[in-house]
Amino acid sequence: PFHNPTILLPAPSPSPKVRGTHPDCSVVLQFQRREAECLESIRRESQALALPGQEAEGCPTEWDGLSCWPALPLGQARAVTCPDILHVFKSEGLIQRNCTEWGWSLPSPPYHSACQLETLSSSNDTEAKARHFVTMKVLYTCGYSTSLAALLLAIGIFSCFRKLHCTRNSIHIHFFTSFILRGTAVFIKDSILFSDESIDHCRISTVTCKAAIAFFQYSVLANFYWLLVEGLYLQTLLLLTFTCDRSYTWGYILIGWGVPLVTVGVWVLTRLQYDNHGCWDDYSSLYWWVIKAPILLAIFVNFLIFLNVTRMLAQKIRCPDLSKTHKQQYMRLTKSTLLLIPLFGVHYVVFALFPEHVGVDARLYFELVLGSYQGFLVALLYCFLNGEVQAEIRRNWGKWQRSMESNVFNLATQDFTA
Repeated sequence: PFHNPTILLPAPSPSPKVRGTHPDCSVVLQFQRREAECLESIRRESQALALPGQEAEGCPTEWDGLSCWPALPLGQARAVTCPDILHVFKSEGLIQRNCTEWGWSLPSPPYHSACQLETLSSSNDTEAKARHFVTMKVLYTCGYSTSLAALLLAIGIFSCFRKLHCTRNSIHIHFFTSFILRGTAVFIKDSILFSDESIDHCRISTVTCKAAIAFFQYSVLANFYWLLVEGLYLQTLLLLTFTCDRSYTWGYILIGWGVPLVTVGVWVLTRLQYDNHGCWDDYSSLYWWVIKAPILLAIFVNFLIFLNVTRMLAQKIRCPDLSKTHKQQYMRLTKSTLLLIPLFGVHYVVFALFPEHVGVDARLYFELVLGSYQGFLVALLYCFLNGEVQAEIRRNWGKWQRSMESNVFNLATQDFTA
């Protein structure tokens, strides 16, 4: 008889919706491939037994939901190791089944004992987990909404005031736009993958779904590469002694938008040719390194730039011939540089070099919840707390107030003379 052990596994269920992240789908897809291979073996055995002169002896090949048990003669036993899919199971225990005259025996010891797995949780635990993921989705939705509003306002401020038009602020606008694209891509991906609870996000494989994932990957890459451009420009700014040089603008644009476009194009063609299954949300795929490697390269270069900028600032501040005005400028730049440490992507290394299944909950909180407010922090540091921006807003506000007072005075004078 068929015995399906009761084990807590990331089953391909669409509920709760927020749990539809890549680590789960990776495990699910791996189990699906193992199951498909085992069912194919069962099908071949059935065809062989259908031939004349062939009789069924012993126990046929069986898939028990976790492992594939090849056919075995009557009276013999077979042992298999715990499923080693993505190293989800840390134990290397053995499970044994005997072929009896009544069929396969129950696994001994049971999976949950040999592989150190938990039994199925109660309905209360399941509901608690569902609330946990729904809460996480609400948090990162609020975070991205706040960031989008702040970034759009910051772009409007930089665009409206002529005195703020320079290479530095132009780079900031592109950087803000990359954050806007990233937030928008998250909302688009959620609307396609998790809008309908009847959709199995681990099995969906449509052009729309793949396009949404490709756009999401492009926005993430563009975000990291415009972060790299910010670091490159900061270093150039120090070398050129606070000069707004427009000669590098097109080079920055090619780095910020062009490199991610080429990378995602290569990734899309690779997935179409060699790994075109699912919704391309399987981060365990070897081809995921087409995306991950350029991100790690940008982070590494930015980290070196950060160290070099810190060294250059320390040298300039200690210089005895430096004027008080320049020293104050460098001090302000030092403060802003220290505030930008988390924005240089160094934090990403904490998770980037580990397998995707390690620290899933911490990764989700860090990348989704805390990462969703990163755009707001960028707008705050580069725009709202920028002394130059504040001075320009105050100047224009004073000009507008004087203009209104003048108009009121003129109207009052006209009324009096009339």
